[in-house]
Amino acid sequence: MSRRPRRNHTLGFKAKVALAAIKCDRTITQLAEHFDVHPNQITTWKAQLERAASGVFGPGGAAPAEPAVDVKSLHAKIGELTQRMIPKKRQHLFSAPRAGEQSRRPLHADANC
Repeated sequence: MSRRPRRNHTLGFKAKVALAAIKCDRTITQLAEHFDVHPNQITTWKAQLERAASGVFGPGGAAPAEPAVDVKSLHAKIGELTQRMIPKKRQHLFSAPRAGEQSRRPLHADANC
């Protein structure tokens, strides 16, 4: 017997199934057959919806808040720091070794030392 590939259900689909389970129009088994989902999964989604439903009407339940960190400024800072590092890396790769230090670069293409 071959296994079915793992499916990732959308949040909308999960909400639809959980709401249908809360309505109690059909049994969990009938819903499982209708939505082609395991009955235990429906029970889990129903419990999650019931636990999270009170948060919808509580304080701050209207809309998710903006993250405290500005992602665009962080990406800009990463780019700036990367641009600073690139010349230093190039300089290090092509610079002569210090006194008493051996070169890590091969002298020619055939050198495997």
